[in-house]
Amino acid sequence: MKVLVTGACGYKGTILVPKLLKAGHEVLALDTMWFGNFLPEHPDLSIVKHDVRDVEGIDLEGVDAIVHLASIANDPCGDLDPKLTWEVSALATMQLADKAVRHGIKHFVYASSGSVYGVKEEEQVTEDLTLNPISEYNKTKMVSERVILSYSDVMTVQIVRPATVCGLSDRMRLDVSVNMLTMQALTNGEITVFGGDQTRPNIHIDDITDLYVFLLDNPQVTGVYNAGFENLSILEIAEMVAEKIPTKITVTESNDPRSYRVNSDKLLEKGFTPQKKVNDAITEIIAAYQRGALKNEPHFHNLKWMQKKVLGS
Repeated sequence: MKVLVTGACGYKGTILVPKLLKAGHEVLALDTMWFGNFLPEHPDLSIVKHDVRDVEGIDLEGVDAIVHLASIANDPCGDLDPKLTWEVSALATMQLADKAVRHGIKHFVYASSGSVYGVKEEEQVTEDLTLNPISEYNKTKMVSERVILSYSDVMTVQIVRPATVCGLSDRMRLDVSVNMLTMQALTNGEITVFGGDQTRPNIHIDDITDLYVFLLDNPQVTGVYNAGFENLSILEIAEMVAEKIPTKITVTESNDPRSYRVNSDKLLEKGFTPQKKVNDAITEIIAAYQRGALKNEPHFHNLKWMQKKVLGS
C-alpha cells in the first residue's frame, strides 16, 4: 500500500515512517522540515519538502491511504500565530480530506488530540463526552475532526485523540511533560513542576506509532478513539524521574487549568494493546543522554524554535 504521511519529519512521523516501511508499505513523506529531516533513506520512501497549506501541490497519484499528522503542535505554538494555526491545522486538513475523496482515496487516519475535551470533571473521559476546546490548537482539532467525519460514508475514517506522547525520537521533542522533566533532571539536577496536581494522560511514542500502523491494517476499526494509557499528575511524573536520577523537585504555581483522565477502553476492545509505559520512556531518555545520543538541542523545543526560525520573532 502507498501511504502519504503528512508531518512525516516530526516527532511521531520520524518513528512512524520506518515502521511503515518495515511493514512493506511504500511511503510518501511530506513535511515543511521546519525542524529538520531525520528520516533514513529507503528505496520505498519518497521525501517531499512541502507546505501542507498548498494542498493543490500535493501529488496523490497512486496513494491508497493518508496518515495526517501535520499541524502546529501544542497550545503555546498554536497561540503564537492563530492565523497560521488555523491555516495549517484546520483549513489544510479540510482541503486535504476533500482532495482525498475526489481522488478516490479510501482510507484517512487523522491525528487529533486528547486535549479537545478541555477541562473535565468526569472521573473518566470517554469519546462520547462533549468537546470544550480552550485553545486555538484544540479548536482546530475539533473542527477538523467534524469535517473528516463527514466523509465517513465514502472512505474509512479513523480519528485518534492521543494523550501526551513521550519517549525517544531522532526528531526529539523536549517540550512535552515526560521528556521535558527528564531532561531537566539530567541537565540541571532540578525539576520545576508548575502546579503538579494536574492529571494528564500519557502514551509512549512506540505505542502511538504502532497504533497508526494498526489502524491502517484494520480498516474496519472506524470512528474516534482515545489513545492514552497512563493518567498521571505532573508531580507523579517528576517523582518517577527522581527515582532514577538524583534531582531536586521544585513546585511552583501554574495558570494551566487542564486536567483530565482519558479512558481508552474503546480502543483496547478493538484489539490494540500498548507495549510500553512512561517508565520505559524515562529510562530510554536517560540511557540515550548518558551515551551521548541525545542532547538538549534548540530545535527540540517547538515554541522557541518557531519563534526564532519560523516566525522570526
